[in-house]
Amino acid sequence: MEQVAQTGSTNADLLARLASGEQVGEGHWLIADRQTAGRGRLGRDWNDGQGNFMGSTVVHLTVGDPSAATLALVAGVALAKTVAALAPNINAQLKWPNDLLIGGAKCAGILMERTGNSVVIGVGVNLVAAPILPDRATATLADKGAAIDRDHFSGALGIAMIDALWTWRQEGVASIVRTWLPLAHPLGTPLRVSEQGVDGTFDGLAEDGALRLRVAGGETMLVHAGDVELGRTVEKER
Repeated sequence: MEQVAQTGSTNADLLARLASGEQVGEGHWLIADRQTAGRGRLGRDWNDGQGNFMGSTVVHLTVGDPSAATLALVAGVALAKTVAALAPNINAQLKWPNDLLIGGAKCAGILMERTGNSVVIGVGVNLVAAPILPDRATATLADKGAAIDRDHFSGALGIAMIDALWTWRQEGVASIVRTWLPLAHPLGTPLRVSEQGVDGTFDGLAEDGALRLRVAGGETMLVHAGDVELGRTVEKER
């Protein structure tokens, strides 16, 4: 784990290092106390908060690896398992493709950026503070009663990521999908695919990691990429 007091973006820093030819090994994390130019999916701003987790790691693709796009599921599994282990009383749920929600509000997100045969995976977790966003609710683990030290969270996430990455490589995407599904919101959750303006309900994931969206008439639509929103706040029964 490498820590810096402040940077623009940990993702951007690792991308620049890779572009310069620096060898950044898998399992290495760059973690910032503060970020001044943090980003979410689709170029959204994601302002930081002191005490939150903001970090990035690298996966180097090799022959035989599953699709790089499915690394979002790998990171999601690692993230959800870490939160479940450190805050077992909080009902956090994954939302395809790369968010972690508490009561329908965003608590954490994943941003993947590829350069050559390397993928930089950035993870932001609202441990103690959450940005106010115009288009979605946000939440913190602290607000739900979980006081988690950032460095302790970092170590646990690093271990969980190594484990999930091993499963992805050795057992394939289908194994990751089977692990991901119980960590997500339940089947039947109303969802909306923003770009296409399509409404439906969550019908699980295909074996390749695509979202299965049940639409009007009972047909199932496969979504391989897109911005997906919850139709309403859903809490999974324990």
